[in-house]
Amino acid sequence: MNNGLPLKKRFSLNTSHTRLMETIQMVDLKNQYLKIKSEIDAEISKVLHSSAFINGPAVKEFQTALEEYLSVKHVIPCANGTDALQVSLMALDLQPGDEVITTPFTFFATAEVLALLKLTPVFVDVEENSFNINANKIEEAITNKTKAILPVHLFGQCADMEKITSLAAKYNLFVIEDACQAIGADFIFSNGKRKKAGTIGDAGCVSFFPSKNLGCYGDGGAIFTDNDELAQRLRCIVNHGMFTRYYHDMIGVNSRLDTIQAAILKVKLPYLNDYNQARQQVAKYYNQAFASHKNIITPYQTDNSTHIFHQYTLRLLGKNRENIIKKMAEKGIPVMIYYPVPLHLQKAFSYLGIKTGELPISERLCNEVLSLPIHTEMSEKQLAYITHTFLSLL
Repeated sequence: MNNGLPLKKRFSLNTSHTRLMETIQMVDLKNQYLKIKSEIDAEISKVLHSSAFINGPAVKEFQTALEEYLSVKHVIPCANGTDALQVSLMALDLQPGDEVITTPFTFFATAEVLALLKLTPVFVDVEENSFNINANKIEEAITNKTKAILPVHLFGQCADMEKITSLAAKYNLFVIEDACQAIGADFIFSNGKRKKAGTIGDAGCVSFFPSKNLGCYGDGGAIFTDNDELAQRLRCIVNHGMFTRYYHDMIGVNSRLDTIQAAILKVKLPYLNDYNQARQQVAKYYNQAFASHKNIITPYQTDNSTHIFHQYTLRLLGKNRENIIKKMAEKGIPVMIYYPVPLHLQKAFSYLGIKTGELPISERLCNEVLSLPIHTEMSEKQLAYITHTFLSLL
């Protein structure tokens, strides 16, 4: 299923031209670019010749293509994923001190925007297997100050949006999805219906940071919604609060998707399903290699979401993680920790007064998780080298 987009050349593990001697990277953006160089270069050249660098035709063209891919009424392009989150919250007209329920196991930006808007983050612990917010624990965190739920679809897999939207309806709460790591993932409802990550709540937010499954060559982001009125407010806010030039109806920000970045994304979007499938192949290889090892828990996939593996994040038990990272680096293999400190224990959120031990699953995961290289350009020889090296250190 390619959601109406033209089918592009399939991406698969590269078995004929191995690049084992090249530096192994967490994400190989150069070789991904080289495969579509002629298309990318032509679109960039078109922008340069038009000189329409701000809100040029490519922005609208990409917006329309993404709306079709997602089956959503409105895509509002913006400057980056953090802005997407902030603008979405601004459009809800929340007040200082209002509470927003979210996860402590995510990138800092998710809760950073809450603090910037003087909203109060309320952290609910995550599920040990999926790493996503535990929807069964959200209700007990709801108070008369709660105004929204901000779930994160971490590492490429959706949180339990069926339970979350049900709770939101019960308590009249907004739902803003942080889908910055999950573009192209499907949430599967109990009746079999599917919707793309970011298109289920009141609004969804994505980042087009270069390392994302759909990444540009700089910063970029977008907001999705089916709500016409909300879409109008979002479009106004990203453009200094203007509907008409020089007439400002509300306080906004300057958050535009650059035309060159839109042109790049327009080229890459038809490849997104294949990019995701290539990452799934890498994850399958890792899963099979690590399946029987007592010190490794491979990523869990829920029944109600596809997984597009923005990161391949396993749990490492009973081993010195820092020592293994060091030894892997000595072998030319980058390994990352996403994330070493949960948000409630970050110094910036010390004002919330949350103590160590209050969100134990997130805290434990931060001490166990390890992410291995995963991208669209990996060869089987690279994967064999990575897995063999990793297992030899355990």
